[in-house]
Amino acid sequence: MNVFTIKDLENLSGIKAHTIRIWEQRYSFLKPKRTDTNIRYYSTDELKAVLNIALLNKYGFKISHIDKMSTEEVRQKIIELSHAEAQQERLINDLVQYMVDLDIVSFEDVLNQYIRARGIERTITQLVFPFLDKIGILWMTNFIQPAQEHLVANIIRQKLIVGIENVHSSMRSDKTVVLFLPEGEYHELGLLYLYYLLKSKGVQVLYLGSDVPVRDMEFLVNAKKPDFLLTHLTSVPANFNIDKFLNHFHQTVPQARLVISGQLAVCYPRKSFPQVEFKRSLQEVMEFIAGL
Repeated sequence: MNVFTIKDLENLSGIKAHTIRIWEQRYSFLKPKRTDTNIRYYSTDELKAVLNIALLNKYGFKISHIDKMSTEEVRQKIIELSHAEAQQERLINDLVQYMVDLDIVSFEDVLNQYIRARGIERTITQLVFPFLDKIGILWMTNFIQPAQEHLVANIIRQKLIVGIENVHSSMRSDKTVVLFLPEGEYHELGLLYLYYLLKSKGVQVLYLGSDVPVRDMEFLVNAKKPDFLLTHLTSVPANFNIDKFLNHFHQTVPQARLVISGQLAVCYPRKSFPQVEFKRSLQEVMEFIAGL
């Protein structure tokens, strides 16, 4: 059974841990258990409850009223929310819940229905990326089981590849960007998303994929002389040392301009080599791509 800490609930729902503790004291929908060392932990059902209650509360429902609703009544009220943003958030929460439950059929159905209604680009930007952003912290802290991660990641990967294959841009850029993940890193979803964004802007992309040694990048840089090398680090192995990687990269291909985005870019202190840039948000990434 999946168990979650109060910090996990905070990251996934956007509700502060302090508020969650107050809810526990005042209402009946949260009844966490405790470890032998008195640390709270929450079940899958409580995660779902917090996601649903946080969404209703955000769009005008009082917690005291929600507490009196049955699970089915809560679900019905969420479906009836008329705000476009509320419906989008509901679907993202559904993706989280289906991932936790390993309900892969329902997970893919949500994506397929959104693709049919809105197209692949809006599905990626409005559902997939916020979903990845929401669960990225859980991937980094290993609270998601490998089976859960692999199942949903492969579904999203398939959708992204179809989107990349089918995108046709009227724009043209004379820039070339190499996409890669460092040696030992295999989480390609963010990188594939960048591939889609770059191709939609007419940028030439050389996709190396995951687990790329620096010496391979040295060969490609010397052969093709790309304008940028771009990597997206959502989650990295425990033994990955970014300072060591940057030093090795700088020594091997000092002329290359490296751009790093993803969760690691957000966490990394603002220090680096002159040829290295960190993009700490989707907005910064979009602005970088728009400028190519």
